[in-house]
Amino acid sequence: MEAAPIPDAIFAEDWWTHARPIVELHGNLRTRAELFYNYSLGRVDLPSVAMWARPADNRFLPEGSEEIGPRLCTGAETSNNSDSTDARNLFWCDNETQAGANLRLRLNPEVHVSDNLRIHAQVDLFDNLVLGSTPSGYRFASGTDGMEVVTRGGSEPLGFYDSTQLPPDSSRNSLSDSIVVRRAWGEYTTPLGELRFGRMPNHWGLGMLYNAGDGHDDDYQSTIDRIMFTTGIKPLDLFISAAWEFPNEGPYGSVDLPGAQPYDLAELDDVNQYSFVLMRRKSEQLEKQSLSRGDVVLNAGVYFTYRQQTLANDQAIPGSQGGATPDADLDELPNQFARRDAYAYVPDVWLELKYKKFTFAVEAAAILGHIGSDEVGADNQADFQEDNSLSLQQFGVVAELGQRLVEDRLHLGFGFGWASGDPDSYNPDRPGAIVPGPNETQINDDTLSTFRFHPSYRVDLILNRSILQRVQGTYFLRPSVEYDFLRDPEGQRAGGSVQAIWTRASEFVQTPGHDADLGLELNASLYFQARDGILNDTPEQMGGFFASIQYGVLFPLNGMGYQPAEVVELAQAGIKGEVTTAMVLRSYLGILF
Repeated sequence: MEAAPIPDAIFAEDWWTHARPIVELHGNLRTRAELFYNYSLGRVDLPSVAMWARPADNRFLPEGSEEIGPRLCTGAETSNNSDSTDARNLFWCDNETQAGANLRLRLNPEVHVSDNLRIHAQVDLFDNLVLGSTPSGYRFASGTDGMEVVTRGGSEPLGFYDSTQLPPDSSRNSLSDSIVVRRAWGEYTTPLGELRFGRMPNHWGLGMLYNAGDGHDDDYQSTIDRIMFTTGIKPLDLFISAAWEFPNEGPYGSVDLPGAQPYDLAELDDVNQYSFVLMRRKSEQLEKQSLSRGDVVLNAGVYFTYRQQTLANDQAIPGSQGGATPDADLDELPNQFARRDAYAYVPDVWLELKYKKFTFAVEAAAILGHIGSDEVGADNQADFQEDNSLSLQQFGVVAELGQRLVEDRLHLGFGFGWASGDPDSYNPDRPGAIVPGPNETQINDDTLSTFRFHPSYRVDLILNRSILQRVQGTYFLRPSVEYDFLRDPEGQRAGGSVQAIWTRASEFVQTPGHDADLGLELNASLYFQARDGILNDTPEQMGGFFASIQYGVLFPLNGMGYQPAEVVELAQAGIKGEVTTAMVLRSYLGILF
């Protein structure tokens, strides 16, 4: 007698199909502690214009202004009968340090529906949450003048009594939420190529211009809304991609029903962007085989982007907030557009050469274009009648060389980068024009030529990373040495590194001191990685528990100082017009999985 069929039977050849979807979870948890010393470099600029403002609890005397800082400081209460500079010094808080720590848990879930169909996402929990923030007694609410701090309750009338932390809740005790969804996109592989769609990372080359910012110590990201298709010729290791991208759609709205689908309120205010990529890159496995045979491996590609916008809604007006918003006033919106007439061509070329243990990589990019008017107000027709247009002529290049020795334990490196500057962007109201102020684009000329690296392309710990915010309008030379004292195939390693970074301005007039030399910085670090986690299967990949401690010292040069006339003015106020050394101490504790 034949046995009755088993309902919903799963046979051996079908187990993989029935087991799906498969969910993989990757990410990292990190805690970073930092101590900054003298990041103001001893300058006495007003906090609103300083490249790095002095600590808020430091009392000082800016040139031409009254003292700034807390008036009550301990240790000099007995001398309060003189207005002389010497007597005031007794009351000044003398603090040049800023210290704190922050936390972030990043999750990168992957849903594998099949071998050809995947969903990716990125979610941050406690995104750079400052340790010690959101104490139990602190909260705020909407008031007549915006968000206002709420009076504390009787059980915790002072911050001194706070004993626990509450979850960050936007508009209640924080300006951000505990959970931030950063990306979500899908991938579908077909016989012709791969289709990607959604909000996804954007990375190219060495990360000079487009940087995904997915490193364990990164804070900034290139994220793009796009629909992208990639195909290729595998025998030639050649890949071709085309993308339709959505950098800015402007105001959007929806019908007056709960859950209604939003739609774009205007078309001509969209920033239209199209990208094309042509790249030759050998697969990782074939690359390793070629290098082991002593062959030269050459990877290269070009990334080209075209961007265009006709109208713009960039001003902050009631109900619009300058850009994409669901609350635009439909009666007022048509009268709030400014004419922009802007376009830009952005070519970015990348090349990588490998031979045995030697690597050379270079990336060069340009931003070339035209902006009919940079006014944000609606009534900007006069700019076109008077031809107040702006040209974009920005150039940048970065190169990296590396040589591995001593069974890959020793890594010798050298880096060079250059970002074009702007000799006509001098602003007399700011210490330097390398770092633009709020809504500041140009001062004296009709050409914008300052090129800016992505903030996640980091070359040091102090000057470019924090004070200048990124490599912009400068160039640098960076020799480095890294050595693993301990290194095993299971991923455990411990070692240290040292770097020297010399930074100069591409155009001296953009610096506070009108001198090209900005600073010489020395960095050193010690690190340890445990052998926990599947990511440690390859020694080059970080995984498991990772800890490091970093130290940096910056010797500022004339470009970060004062001009001779300013030194004379400061001397008349009893202030030395000198810049002094800055230092940083950082620690990192993380788990990568």
